[in-house]
Amino acid sequence: MNRLLSCAALLLLCGAAPPPKIAITIDDLPVHAPYPPGLTPLAVNRQMIAALKAAHVPATAFVNAVNVTDVTDAGMMEALREWRAAGFVLGNHTWSHPHLSELTVAQFEQELTKDEPVLEKRGGRSDWRWFRYPFLDEGKDDAQRVAARRVLAKHGYRVAAVTMSFSDWAFTPAWARCNAKGDNAAVAELERLYLQAARENAAVARKTARELYGRDIPYVLLMHVSAMSAHMMPQVVRFYRRAGFRLVSLPKAERDPAYAAYTDLSLAPPPPDWKRAKERGVTLPSAADHSAKLNAICT
Repeated sequence: MNRLLSCAALLLLCGAAPPPKIAITIDDLPVHAPYPPGLTPLAVNRQMIAALKAAHVPATAFVNAVNVTDVTDAGMMEALREWRAAGFVLGNHTWSHPHLSELTVAQFEQELTKDEPVLEKRGGRSDWRWFRYPFLDEGKDDAQRVAARRVLAKHGYRVAAVTMSFSDWAFTPAWARCNAKGDNAAVAELERLYLQAARENAAVARKTARELYGRDIPYVLLMHVSAMSAHMMPQVVRFYRRAGFRLVSLPKAERDPAYAAYTDLSLAPPPPDWKRAKERGVTLPSAADHSAKLNAICT
């Protein structure tokens, strides 16, 4: 009996690995179009907020304030207010979601700081100085990458890395088309394929981490505030929990040493996974590409 109690309390000492951790992050607040007919961005934000709150998920969401400042659409500012009222953290995704590689460093800094008034208004005293690169574009070369990191460090940011994704953004147009057509069979197929992509990419991310780090790291999952992802969020959370993941906050995930160069921008930029794998002589796994099917469905 004492041994059983010990095993329950000290899994590692009894040979069992601790459960993997995952932090859910949401990009493109408050607008990620297109939408099915009759569905508004505010309704989508509310649906996603409700799903995350009901599941007790400590999410961080990243804002493009270009979609918030139009005074004729007060719903967009209301959406952000409701994210914060639900206890979620808002972060900086630049003003207008440009490719960093297409900007000068000065333009990048302007994009960063132009987003801040909305974050200050809605983020308040919360930990909103987290940054997510649009398109995950960290710069066109090493010099620009270092320069951009200096800008982020100057303004007190840490970077929200991405170590798991299933390209939920790629489902957005297909979801709008199939719902517009009222094609229930196609909608059901999209739901099936969406969860399949989540399963496939979770496996790929874990295998990649084991090749590069020799262990599971706390994963940072990238999703978007799309109509389909809002609809699917209860199933997404259920999938990760049933797969054994423990949901944690972004700051907690990035306390892991694997993220040191993203939270301490005075360090050298971390090499991309493919380069690290090449240096170690290992082959990284890849997930299936569903883009052809998504582009063809309901057209």
